This record gives sequence, C-alpha cells and structure tokens, in this order.
Amino acid sequence: MKPSTKPKNPCFSSGPCAKRPGWSLEVLKDAALGRSHRAKLGKTKMAEVIERSKKILGLPENYLLGIVPASDTGAIEMALWSLLGARGVDVFAWESFGSGWAGDCKNQLKLADLNVYKADYGKLPDLSKANWERDVVFTWNGTTSGVRVPDGNWISSARKGLSICDATSAVFAMQLPWDKLDVVTWSWQKVLGGEAAHGMIVLSPRAVERLTTYTPSWPLPKIFQMSKSGKLIEGIFKGETINTPSMLCVEDALDGLKWSENIGGLPALIKRSEANLKAIEQWIAKTPWVEFLAEDVKSRSCTSICLKIVDPWFTGLAPDAQAEAAKKIASLLEKEGAAYDIGAYRDAPPGLRIWGGATVETSDIEALLPWLDWAWSDVKSSMAKAA
Repeated sequence: MKPSTKPKNPCFSSGPCAKRPGWSLEVLKDAALGRSHRAKLGKTKMAEVIERSKKILGLPENYLLGIVPASDTGAIEMALWSLLGARGVDVFAWESFGSGWAGDCKNQLKLADLNVYKADYGKLPDLSKANWERDVVFTWNGTTSGVRVPDGNWISSARKGLSICDATSAVFAMQLPWDKLDVVTWSWQKVLGGEAAHGMIVLSPRAVERLTTYTPSWPLPKIFQMSKSGKLIEGIFKGETINTPSMLCVEDALDGLKWSENIGGLPALIKRSEANLKAIEQWIAKTPWVEFLAEDVKSRSCTSICLKIVDPWFTGLAPDAQAEAAKKIASLLEKEGAAYDIGAYRDAPPGLRIWGGATVETSDIEALLPWLDWAWSDVKSSMAKAA
C-alpha cells in the first residue's frame, strides 16, 4: 500500500542539504546586501562566521580558520596546490572525491613521489600503510560511498608530514581529533544546510609553517595564494576573502551556526545525525531487499547514508538495468513528493543515498522509510512484468 504520511521536509540531498528546521527567507533579512564585502559590516559578518565556527567545533586556539573561494573543492585544491611537493605524498581514496584528489596529485601537480591507496565503494583502504614521514591526504567521510574513518588513532601524533583532510560531509556531525589534523576543509552547504559559494579551511601551526617556508615549483593562481614573500596572508583568517563572497550566503551560514548554538552545539549536532543513522539501521535490520553500502559498522557514515539493493531479482540484472531500476525508485519518490535527490552518486554503484546530517529531522527519516519499501515494490513489479 502507498504510505499516507510523507516527510514534512522531503529534502534528503547530500549537497546542497536540507535547511535547518524552521528556516525561512526571513532569516536573511539582515544580510549586508548592496554593500562592499570589504566594508566594516561585511568583514564583521565574515569574521563572525569564522569565530562562531571555531567555537562550536572546539578548534585549538593556535589553529587558523579562513573563508576561501569555490566551496570545499576550492578549499581542498588550495591546500593541495599550496602545500604539496615538499615531501612525498600518500593519498587514501575510497570514493569519487578522494579519487579526484588523487587524480589531481598525479595528473595536475604531477607529483613524482606519490602513493595512492584505493578501496572499492563500501570499504576503507588499509590505513596502516600511511607513512607519516610523508604528507597524507584523505577524506574523513566518503560522501559518495557512506564510509567514514572510525577515528583518528591511525594518524601519528609524531608525524613529520602534514595530514590534509577533506571533511566536508563530516564536520559538525562527527567528532574530529583536531590535534591529529593539519589541514581540514569543508563547505557551508553540507551539515549546516548553508548555500554554496565559499569553502572553509583550517590550518594548524605546522601547516602555517609549511606555507611560509616552502614555495611550490608550479605557479599558483591568485585564488589559491595563502602566503606572500614568506608571510601568511592573515586577512583570509579575519574575514577578508580573496574574492567577492555572496553576503546572502554569509548571512545563511550565520543562521545555521546560531541554530547550532541554540540546540546545544556540536554534541547536539552529532546526536541528531547519529539518530538518523540509527533509524535507518533499525529499518534495514528488518528489510530484506536493501543493505548499507558500508560493509563495516564502525565505518558507517551518519551523514551520507548510502544503500545498496541486495534483492536477488535486482542483483541478477545487467548493470545497466540495475542503474535503471535504482533511478526509477528515486524518480518515483520525487514524483510523489516523498524524497528529493536520493539517487546514488553518478560514479557510485547503483543504489540510494539519504542525507542524515543534523538539519534532517529523524521523524522525516522515519516517514521516508515506508515510502522506500513502496517504491521498491512498485519498480520491481513493473520492471519484472515488462521483462
């Protein structure tokens, strides 16, 4: 039977993600529109984004946080182009974005001393192979695979190289060991549900030292430059962005941060995300046609929750037919207004991906689950009859 109750907010996209509960356009009324971002008002708002983020996340006092261009992609590329090349590099990848960073290290930066450790979707590579005499690049949470590193125990406290972490689908939803991380990047459009535009980059003192003592052999575009003549460009970390930001997006980021503070900060955000994962775990335990893509419960993401279809009818289909069936499920749910944008990422195995970040209400996850069963049954029946 088709369910009678729909999620109040059917937005389960993994980026941009659902707005926080109670959000409306009214929260943007104080945006510094029509003003220079370099005027006192604009700089003050961007500095506020930085300071509130640092406080909620519990960043060490001697760590820097800046707003940079081009979302998380811009932030991580800025780190790779500005910092790599001083030492050998190890890249760990287990999904699309990590593979992309590995590809850039090989094909764009053309690093001569490069090791790439890859794993299939649903698995982690052998993290014990990390050589901490070298720089190590990795994602904390694989947005397109639903696989996260379980902790930071594999990262050496006595490392000589830098640990460079793309944490865009982890930060504000998972506890990060800041003392183990030298560079961390994310965007506003993930866990706090902000709009796209700029990225965020954290630098440890060790990363700052690298920036001010090492010059890469390749030219750096202006939007990647964080130091000049051996000195850090400190304005980046005080609200003076490299290029023009959207002050609407800045205002939206502030709203998400204030909401986070009001509900209890990072512990509350983590609790909300984990509750969403728990609801799906309980459903999967009694649902035979679907499983988590992540094979190990310890590395199962609570934000980008990726599902694979394990029903024998589905697994017996040709790969193109599997992809067609999964897309039909997502399209049917969108047509019904029960779930938007839950198809698996284009490079991932055919399946479903449900965002479980902190802005998503667990009650909406629970309302979604019967719709998944209904859509699966409908698509399987219609495709089997047509075969």
